[in-house]
Amino acid sequence: MSRPLPIALVQAPPRPATAPLSGFAEEVEQLLARFPQTRLVVYPELHLCGVDASPAADKQLRDAAEPLDGPRSRQLAELAGDLGVWLVPGSVCERGDGGELFNTAPVYSPDGRLAASYRKIFPWRPHEPYDPGDRFVVLDLPEAGRIGLSICYDAWFPEVARHLAWMGAEVIVNPVMTTTADRAQELVLARANAIVNQVFVLSVNTAGPVGTGRSLVVDPEGRVRTEVADSGVTVLTDVLDLDEVARVRTFGTAGLNRMWDQFTDADPPLDLPLYGGRIDPGRWRPATG
Repeated sequence: MSRPLPIALVQAPPRPATAPLSGFAEEVEQLLARFPQTRLVVYPELHLCGVDASPAADKQLRDAAEPLDGPRSRQLAELAGDLGVWLVPGSVCERGDGGELFNTAPVYSPDGRLAASYRKIFPWRPHEPYDPGDRFVVLDLPEAGRIGLSICYDAWFPEVARHLAWMGAEVIVNPVMTTTADRAQELVLARANAIVNQVFVLSVNTAGPVGTGRSLVVDPEGRVRTEVADSGVTVLTDVLDLDEVARVRTFGTAGLNRMWDQFTDADPPLDLPLYGGRIDPGRWRPATG
């Protein structure tokens, strides 16, 4: 028995923040007309809040910010409900209750509601003006399994992927807006985060001329299932079998390594001076269900 999750990752340039959402809705509708079995649609970071590289970019981001119960979110929820899909429209600029500016990845459900949202924990300092989020977020897709959310630079911090996997994520969705020369390193990190946590990783980057593209899907053993070799506008499709995660964790990566079963009940806790905490063997294994 398998748990298939048909996905579509859209490598596209950002839309202007002032562009009407009706155009985005038409784009998603056309996508699903081409790939009607898709259950999860993912766009790049800040896809709906496109800004230029001018000194006014910070102001543009703040001008694009809305609360998560604002009109943009309501329209996106309605779109997901009308189309009957799980929709991650990239990340958006969120205005917090106290006036904060968050870089937030919302997830909208096939029944037309905001099912989850994740605020980027590691903004790219010193270049991004966002306030950091304070929690890790996972979400159950009832027909498939559990996904975890991260945004772009979060992938450089192993704590994020580790916590998402520990919370039961079988897929890490990582919308990206990389415009710089470090995309090559991000491709390595996508594979590394998949390998050390035995999860799928979906990394979808912005297309040119703004972004450097090269989106990819990585399986729980670190193999690249499908990828885009350039920065062109394209759609990356795949069908993930989330039972692969359980298989790899049961039999080991390459039939060998079972990192989530590293500790025995007799092993003492390991202090972690960097965090002022420790690894407790009794809390090591991931959540299930």
